[in-house]
Amino acid sequence: MKRLRWWLLAIVVAGVFGMLGAWQLGRAQQKRAMLVQAEATIAQRHEIALATAYDPSRAAGYDWAVGTGRFLPSPMVLLDSQVHNGQVGARAYRVFMPDGGTQPLLVDLGWLPVLDRHRMPTLPLPELHDVRGLLMPPPSHGLMSPVATRLPDGDVLVTALSAPELPALLGQRALAPRILRLDPEMRIGGERDLDVLPNTMPPERHIAYAVQWFAMAATVLVLAFLLNRRSRRRDAHA
Repeated sequence: MKRLRWWLLAIVVAGVFGMLGAWQLGRAQQKRAMLVQAEATIAQRHEIALATAYDPSRAAGYDWAVGTGRFLPSPMVLLDSQVHNGQVGARAYRVFMPDGGTQPLLVDLGWLPVLDRHRMPTLPLPELHDVRGLLMPPPSHGLMSPVATRLPDGDVLVTALSAPELPALLGQRALAPRILRLDPEMRIGGERDLDVLPNTMPPERHIAYAVQWFAMAATVLVLAFLLNRRSRRRDAHA
């Protein structure tokens, strides 16, 4: 009976490790699909209207969008703990209202270094009216809780753009489900690129973790088998 309990425990533990490995494989496949879609969109640059940002059916998709409008005098949004070339900083966003639009969206103005946590970086309100770039889902926040707080200068610091209080802090009822990452050829803001997986693990890292979880699952079962066999031999010679 005791051996059965140990076997059941080993199977449960191995099953949990196996599930974690399968989850990591799933994340790797999702990110590979994201990279393929984003790279194809950037390469083709088939221009669509900026209003596509509001389409809920495209909330997880990538499109090359162009449009006109204006940046609203809302607080700037700083996405915290963003690493660029080995340096920690923040990614800056501003609220943009497309011409004829009913819902604004956040435009990525690039990465800025953070040299002093008590003096966060800032950017002037852009006078740009014509925008183009990659419409994409907001950056993943991983395991961090999405939180938004107002800074002393009025700007907003967030751990994730999905923070539920963010629209209200920006004086908006809602924001489009996608952001616009400006074409790096447009000389504006901070350091910019079209990397769709900034500060997140690449698919290869997920696969490496999956292999580790599967190896741990196999190790648990092998150890359980060896301990069970040793126990049987000991009982046989008792």
